[in-house]
Amino acid sequence: MNSLLKNYDPGHFYDELVAAPGLPRSSSKVLFELLDSLPEGELGRLQKAAEMALYRMGVTFTVYNDDRGLEKIMPFDIIPRVIGAGEWKTVEEGLKQRVLALNLFLEDLYSGQTILRDKVIPEEVILSSPAYRPECRGIRVPGGIWCHITGSDLVRDRSGEFFVLEDNLRCPSGVSYVLENRHVLKRTFSASFGTSRIRSVDDYPLRLLEALESLSPTNDSPTVVLLTPGTYNSAYFEHSFLAQQMGIELVEPADLHVSDGLLFMRTTQGPRRVDVVYRRIDDDFLDPLVFRADSLLGVPGIMNVYRSGKVAIANAPGTGVADDKAVYAFIPKIIDYYLKEAPILRNVPTWVCSDPADRSHVLDNLQNMVIKTTNDSGGYGMLIGPTASRTERENFRERIQANPRNYIAQETLSLSRAPVLVDDHLEGRHVDLRPYILYGKGLYVTPGGLTRVALKKDSLIVNSSQGGGSKDTWVLKD
Repeated sequence: MNSLLKNYDPGHFYDELVAAPGLPRSSSKVLFELLDSLPEGELGRLQKAAEMALYRMGVTFTVYNDDRGLEKIMPFDIIPRVIGAGEWKTVEEGLKQRVLALNLFLEDLYSGQTILRDKVIPEEVILSSPAYRPECRGIRVPGGIWCHITGSDLVRDRSGEFFVLEDNLRCPSGVSYVLENRHVLKRTFSASFGTSRIRSVDDYPLRLLEALESLSPTNDSPTVVLLTPGTYNSAYFEHSFLAQQMGIELVEPADLHVSDGLLFMRTTQGPRRVDVVYRRIDDDFLDPLVFRADSLLGVPGIMNVYRSGKVAIANAPGTGVADDKAVYAFIPKIIDYYLKEAPILRNVPTWVCSDPADRSHVLDNLQNMVIKTTNDSGGYGMLIGPTASRTERENFRERIQANPRNYIAQETLSLSRAPVLVDDHLEGRHVDLRPYILYGKGLYVTPGGLTRVALKKDSLIVNSSQGGGSKDTWVLKD
């Protein structure tokens, strides 16, 4: 028996690395052999070295509501998550199917709206969504692609089946941690990577750049920029990292202006035309002439240039309606409507509180469900029924009754766990997974993605803003 596994208890959950007490899964046997070969105390030393490396690289995020300080180092656990080639193939196919259907949905929604006329989705669910942008009706997006970068959050239940928990199509973040985590582990376990069957993630920036360049309205050496709100944004590290990795300019709104129906970037050599904008700014703040007039982050007139086809924007404005959690509940129907296929990856069973029958069921079963607001992120606006107090449940009951459109409910799954290093031993912690899907000339799914881990014992919330961390994710080759 591997020495690290002697006292490790996988519990009554699906464990990502361990099949039964003392027995690693077939995909993780090589990993445990590697760990077991380390001298006593070496794993702890490597953990500290990895944390120091991430600190030196400035791998940070920002927590706006923390009085102890804004910028923090992303917590990291050195024990990687391992996913076998066969199970990853199913995930990859399911994500491609999902993104293709979501794109067809967005194209229809901002043009003919046949899905609403055919009553597949209630019209009021769409029209009441804060992320639906009627200003985008009639826009012809390059290549008919609306969602160029998608991050879908996956979880596993007790059986080990992957479910889609939610989709992120506005400005999905986190891929920089995938790349930096891999960089650190390749240095830490260099011998293992030299002889391993681990699929690489290093080409993500190149693939992202290729997807962005494919959107350009001009053919000759398109100018691509990454638009950031600025240094105080929670994901600024990622913005600067990706721009550097792609070899493109990182710009703030003040660096851009519209002239003669085109978008230009200010440079020391004078104005330079911009062909593609990878925007990391929400729709509301993109153009004060179209969306929020009080926005100081936007570029006045950029939407007119976009509408005329003289600049491409990724992701397209308006894509956020597809990751509204009330719309999420209808994605199996969306896949069937546009593709005539059954979903390869299932949704977590979900109830939409704006529907009277669903709402009645939810209110009768608050103690058994997870309640979420339809447009919050980061683990905020949630109630985990089984662990909530009676007062907390009654508070959410009142909120749901007052504004049912703002809430959905989902079954409480027994989320899978993975071992993390705690002092000199392993303990199980709950995890999820965010793969990244690029849609340019074709569809590409990053092998693995961001494994987020709830580092607090027994916690189900993996978000870094609430005590979560991350792991490297190894997808094995055939």
